Amino acid sequence: MVAKSNLPFWKTKNMAELSREQWESLCDGCGKCCCIRLEDEDDGSVYVTDVSCHLFNPETCACKDYKNRKSIVPDCVTLTAATVDQLHWMPETCAYRLVSKGKDLPDWHHLISGSRETIHEAGMSVRNQVESEAKVSDEELPRRIVIWPGEPDYTKKLDSAS
Repeated sequence: MVAKSNLPFWKTKNMAELSREQWESLCDGCGKCCCIRLEDEDDGSVYVTDVSCHLFNPETCACKDYKNRKSIVPDCVTLTAATVDQLHWMPETCAYRLVSKGKDLPDWHHLISGSRETIHEAGMSVRNQVESEAKVSDEELPRRIVIWPGEPDYTKKLDSAS
């Protein structure tokens, strides 16, 4: 049996016990959570687009003003230990979601691989694949629905409805 102290922090602590530094280090930098989502008003299904928040930098896969994002984008969601399990729209591959459910981090996660580039090399991020919401009209959003790698294809439901 492996001693508990030899395990990484995400296997020995619950989400509420993580330090600020540990919490922030869980983010894999995929950028999927910064993509604009559309919700079907009839059944609540959520569809992800290839359109990002205007604060998202598609080259770095990071927020241009992370510290002040809530004051600039009031509907930006601040993920917490209390909300992580309630946000059904978070990416399936999200490390916060995986850890909160007791699952392992994928090999491409920087805490496993030792490099923040492996997520991009594995094709699991939105790096350079999104357009800023500042350049896309609301009317165009439904035509921008995509399925990012590692995520379920909810558009099959759309196809069967037509």
